Amino acid sequence: MSESITSLPLRLRLLGRPGVDLVLKLLVPALLAALLIISLKLGSLDAYLQLLSRQRYVSILPALGAFYALAVLGFQGLRTVLWAGYRPYPLAPGPLPFLSVIIPAYNEGAMVEKCIQSVAAADYPPGKLEIICVDDGSTDDTWLYLEQARRRWPQLVKTLRFPANRGKKEALYAGFRQGQGEVFVTIDSDSVIDRDALRHLVAPLLQEARMGAVAGNVKVLNRHQSLMGKMQGVRFVNLDFLRASQSRYRAVVCTPGSLSAYRRAALIPCLEAWRRQTFLGAPCPHSEDRALTNFILRAGYYTYYQRPAVVYTLVPETYAGVCKMYLRWERGNVRESFVQLGYLFTRYRPQHRLLPIVEFFLAQLEFPLTFLFFGLLLASALLYPLILFKFLATLGVASLLNHLYYLWLERDLELVYGVIYSYYAFFLLQWIYPYAFLTVRHRGWLTR
Repeated sequence: MSESITSLPLRLRLLGRPGVDLVLKLLVPALLAALLIISLKLGSLDAYLQLLSRQRYVSILPALGAFYALAVLGFQGLRTVLWAGYRPYPLAPGPLPFLSVIIPAYNEGAMVEKCIQSVAAADYPPGKLEIICVDDGSTDDTWLYLEQARRRWPQLVKTLRFPANRGKKEALYAGFRQGQGEVFVTIDSDSVIDRDALRHLVAPLLQEARMGAVAGNVKVLNRHQSLMGKMQGVRFVNLDFLRASQSRYRAVVCTPGSLSAYRRAALIPCLEAWRRQTFLGAPCPHSEDRALTNFILRAGYYTYYQRPAVVYTLVPETYAGVCKMYLRWERGNVRESFVQLGYLFTRYRPQHRLLPIVEFFLAQLEFPLTFLFFGLLLASALLYPLILFKFLATLGVASLLNHLYYLWLERDLELVYGVIYSYYAFFLLQWIYPYAFLTVRHRGWLTR
């Protein structure tokens, strides 16, 4: 659930005002340009490299820095080429499949009814849709809103209630077991979908027999309520870049719980194994969406991303909330990367096996190289303090270039908040991945 905007400091809340937004959009690019000019005037890079080369104990740092830069550029270049060639599936002609929409809820309150209403209002044929809502032992009034929705749409909505909290995976499992659909759709209870999202979501499943799961396009519902919401809004749009590029070789590695569709024939055979999954002897209650995607990929099915299937979800608006969300994601990524490595070199699918391997290892290099660069920066600052200005300028310029994908997709200047987020993430969120790696078996800070 999103944190209330009133919990933010006043100085952050002010950044959500239109006048301040305009100032930021004008000021940030100018500031970045000024930083770049100043840092270049402060000293040449050649002099800096010569200074490093005279220090025997850090003589390898320039080479490592160059390797890091080349790896990042190569990685970005490959993904850009793939992203540029991505195309969503067109709407499928002919009859549509029966859908079972599963909505797990825990202490969601009135938001869950808005979620159900968005599904009930979807442009989908009458009689070909059921909504199964599972209350995962909520301690607030969530059940009252679920029952209110069931009475409002008695032919459409079914409700289940756990007497105590069991976790999101168990709630989804109960919904999958109840569902009668040819296709299962999962939607988070803090999310609402576009009216045509379901039609777009099932299109790849109808047009490619080996398609096992489809990811929706996740956007931020509360992006205009705070600075954090604005930053997350840009970041979530840029997830399109990752999933669209992975779609070119039919291997989107995470079909998100916010909105995804699963072919029944692909999901049911792996359902029990997914429910009972363990890692290093511990149960795997979180990152259930990434885990389910891995099971479907390992079974030889393809996964895809549908850009027109849009869902809007609430995101945390505080530092603590964002850290909790990312830590949960990264623990799942660490665990499921080991799982993925276990089948990548097998004949688990008839084609499209090479690029998932390349993308996997490039992605695994991204984090260690980031920490290598962080160490390089600290060592450099001791020898040449003014390099920090160069770094700040370079980070801003690189972020602007990276957010050109956002500019192409959204056609607005909100990418400024993506630049701000780049600084925010580099200095305040770097600890999350190593901590997630070291605590991958930890069961706290779950999805629900």
